[in-house]
Amino acid sequence: MFNQHAKWLKVTSLLPWRRKIASLNYLITSHVWRQDHNGFTHQDPGFIDHVVNKKASIVRVYLPPDANCLLSVMDHCLRSRHYVNVVVAGKHPAPQWLGMDAAVKHCTEGIGIWQWASNDQNVAPDVVMACCGDVPTLETLAAVSIMREHLPDLKIRVVNVVDLMRLQPQTEHPHGLGDRDFDELFTRDKPVIFAFHAYPWLIHRLTYRRTNHRNFHVRGYKEEGTITTAFDMTVLNELDRFHLVMDSIDRLPQTGEKGIYLKQQLKDKLIEHKLYIDKNGEDLPEIRNWKWVLPK
Repeated sequence: MFNQHAKWLKVTSLLPWRRKIASLNYLITSHVWRQDHNGFTHQDPGFIDHVVNKKASIVRVYLPPDANCLLSVMDHCLRSRHYVNVVVAGKHPAPQWLGMDAAVKHCTEGIGIWQWASNDQNVAPDVVMACCGDVPTLETLAAVSIMREHLPDLKIRVVNVVDLMRLQPQTEHPHGLGDRDFDELFTRDKPVIFAFHAYPWLIHRLTYRRTNHRNFHVRGYKEEGTITTAFDMTVLNELDRFHLVMDSIDRLPQTGEKGIYLKQQLKDKLIEHKLYIDKNGEDLPEIRNWKWVLPK
């Protein structure tokens, strides 16, 4: 049905006597990262990959990181005409990162640096921590908080993506970023640890022509899952905060002995997590109750 409708929109957009119709809006709230009762058979974020195959003039994909961004995105989608808009946002309680005014600005831009979470102002970052999707954003910010506490000398840039098509070159999609704008966000030569909601190779597909693509390391869903806790789903797919920090350390030799010792602590924490959920059936309190707090 999606295929037929997308193709019909593409063809009719070329007919001047047909008026544009209201967009078809998909709101996907039951997604792969919350599986407390649905198991492996219900896990497949590949619809996004399928949508991206269609004509760039027709399809849009949005992954708002919080409730205010969801409100802004849906306001835009419901006002739009002659598109297929796919919006992915979980229905479970989640942190609120942006106020409404900031959310509108961020969603209008579709992508941007979260300065309040970054510490690379006025200097080149050592690493770019990128995220797209509500759960990946949560895990990325938790990872950044660990790094800023234990590796305070690192300069970290946090980039959040709402409009997935911003990653494509502007020659491929109307929403695509120019190469210069893309390089300003993701740098030309620094490691990029990218936490993505769906299959990781889609990010590589969208960015393969970019200057710094060789330094992109993408974590996402990789066909691992079961009925389990929210955090354990991210651990199974190595999208969790601990793996994101270890991925960063592996690409930052300047972390030295501090990085080596922090990696060992995080490996121990993953074992503690596994033992705890097997016994208690819920995530560690420090995971369940985590909040963004800058280190002193």
